[in-house]
Amino acid sequence: MSIDLEGLYTDLHQHPELSFQEHRTAGIVADHLRTLGLETTEGVGRTGVIGVLRNPSTGSGTAGPVVWLRADMDGLPVEEHTGLPYASTARGTDPHGIDVPVMHACGHDMHVTALLGALEKLVAEKDAWSGTVVAVFQPAEEYGAGSRAMLDAGALDRFPRPDIVLGQHVTPLPAGTIGVRPGTQMAASDGLTVTLRGRGGHGSRPQATIDPVVMAAATVMRLQTIVSREVDPRDVAVVTVGSIHAGLKNNIISDEAKLELSLRYPDDEMRDAVLAKVERIVNAEAAASGATEQPTIVTDHTLPPTINDADATARVVAAFEGAFGEGTVINPGMFTGSEDVSWFARDAGVPLVFWFWGGVDPEAYAAAAAAGRLETDIPTNHSAHFAPVLHPTIERGVDALALAAREFLG
Repeated sequence: MSIDLEGLYTDLHQHPELSFQEHRTAGIVADHLRTLGLETTEGVGRTGVIGVLRNPSTGSGTAGPVVWLRADMDGLPVEEHTGLPYASTARGTDPHGIDVPVMHACGHDMHVTALLGALEKLVAEKDAWSGTVVAVFQPAEEYGAGSRAMLDAGALDRFPRPDIVLGQHVTPLPAGTIGVRPGTQMAASDGLTVTLRGRGGHGSRPQATIDPVVMAAATVMRLQTIVSREVDPRDVAVVTVGSIHAGLKNNIISDEAKLELSLRYPDDEMRDAVLAKVERIVNAEAAASGATEQPTIVTDHTLPPTINDADATARVVAAFEGAFGEGTVINPGMFTGSEDVSWFARDAGVPLVFWFWGGVDPEAYAAAAAAGRLETDIPTNHSAHFAPVLHPTIERGVDALALAAREFLG
């Protein structure tokens, strides 16, 4: 019996789970993998699942090429506002012990659905290919930690090593469209926590304190000048302060303030430059505020750039254009978002091809583009309104992943 992919997707969408908490999702994945006849291992990198589909060449008896296909599984602490009948009302507990809403605001439910559908397709077509497919269902992409957790758990040693790693991401392009480019497809990223230390006291006596909130405000504003005034306009860099935490009451000046930063860049040279500028500004603003303690900067995660192998990408693009038609595949340019999928290919020393596929109703997309309102009318990943249209998004995701895998299998 074939998998009800629409039912699977809507179920996953209604039941998102936070990073490293994907127990229900992992269980559903593992059940489907076993039903399809794959060797199935759970708990790889805490909540990760790996399925192995072996299909050696009957003529030679050799194992053939090994292709890794990857999908991520985690949701985000976002309250859904799509109004869909299958919208999430789930809640979870974040790493700080705070109760938060949870939503598949980045489309990982679609990624899981497409990979399971692609595996079903490959199982049905076993007479037409040979080799080994390793299906990697990864936790905690949103923390930038899931791929490393699976690798640190011995994924490359416990399972057939890849000759190539393939993956995809649903995005706000017209449904049916695929976006991919050779070279840097997604930016490198660092997540930083900056702690600014002042001297607390009563809100009525600010002169007796060193106010970390004012220090934080000045730091945030100065950080914005890195990209606007210190990076060549022809280059790419992003400095975002995503959160500020300080104080508990309006008449108490806190001892410290925390800033959480997201930094993006295309290469290591720009990374080194931006990190140095952040450190300079943080220390200078603390000194300007009269802080008696040095601020601290902690790196919470580091993601390398997602770099597509040129030759392998050309093969995938040719296969997509042959199957889906000319004009279906576009070069979307480099995305300043970041991914941890490339750790698999980097650690294995093999090529990576990672592409985007559209999930927006084509008519709605065309109307927004014609009105110059793509940024406002088309919800993007991480938005409370983000939800891919079911069809043909599911079908294109399934076909693209299976087709790309077949391109590298015997």
